[in-house]
Amino acid sequence: MRGSRSIGTMLVLGAAAVALASCANPNADRAADARQTLVGMPKETLLSCAGVPQRSAQVDDTEFMTYTSREFSGGGPSTSFGVAGGSGGSGVGFGIGIPLFGGGGGYSSSCDATFTVRNGVVEQLSYTGSAGASASLGQCYRIVENCLEMVPGGTLPPR
Repeated sequence: MRGSRSIGTMLVLGAAAVALASCANPNADRAADARQTLVGMPKETLLSCAGVPQRSAQVDDTEFMTYTSREFSGGGPSTSFGVAGGSGGSGVGFGIGIPLFGGGGGYSSSCDATFTVRNGVVEQLSYTGSAGASASLGQCYRIVENCLEMVPGGTLPPR
């Protein structure tokens, strides 16, 4: 009896591990790695791979360059019931729509990637965003993807 209980426990733990692994987002991992990999990148290279930042600020000898990536997915189709009426052929009418089933359900994901540049090189990369941590980091990858490809001998995970 004891042996079958430990096999059952191992099966449950194995299933949980598979479920967690299937939730992994490799792009989120790459974006997380970029926080170290892109340190030391020259500002000129950053501009060539990421483009012109949406916002920038200069404080003494430090520049903060912020890039933004946003994604919104609207909800699926919704069904509604409409009532309309009009007056004798004038083409003027009125109506009302009442949603019958849930619509919406959309989601958004955003990332702001701020590069701290001092003495012409990236000193730090930090992210802020919405949604869950993995979803936001996956969105951040869209900002740093081209730059990661430019790192010679970078320690990037396989694609």
